[in-house]
Amino acid sequence: MSFLDSSKMWIDTIWSILTAEPLLTIFLVVFFGGSVLLALIVNMIKQYRLKKSGILEVDKMTGKNFEEYLQVLFKSRGYHVKLTPTTGDYGADLILTSKGEKIVVQAKRYKNNVGIKAVQEVVSARSHFSADKCWVITNSYFTNPAKELAGSNSVELINRDQLLSWMLKMNKQ
Repeated sequence: MSFLDSSKMWIDTIWSILTAEPLLTIFLVVFFGGSVLLALIVNMIKQYRLKKSGILEVDKMTGKNFEEYLQVLFKSRGYHVKLTPTTGDYGADLILTSKGEKIVVQAKRYKNNVGIKAVQEVVSARSHFSADKCWVITNSYFTNPAKELAGSNSVELINRDQLLSWMLKMNKQ
């Protein structure tokens, strides 16, 4: 028996049970539909809370939460946003696309100034992901060596002041 025949057999069996037992069908629709609806509501609440976060909340976020915050921020700015895996991200935390342009982003939620390592990581990510641009975004500021390396590698640095400006625009929407 082929995979397709086996799949069809399972589908036919499930269909016959569901059509013969309308209460079971109603229960399954309510249970699974409710679960999906609940997951959507929880996600919407999380997105809303992230969107309403201020800079002081950002300063307290984990690195992963900061990446999720930036995802919400960039979606509000019209980008399609993909978060990369936590490990093995090749130096990019987010991949933004808009109007045929691809931008890799290294996100640094730091208490101190961001150094050259973040710039090095995002430069390698630009090559790996064949991106048009690369950015490093922080809730802090950048060291002078990071600024110098970014300048010689066409890396855009977005510091606390620029981030705050974007946040204020998002919260006005």
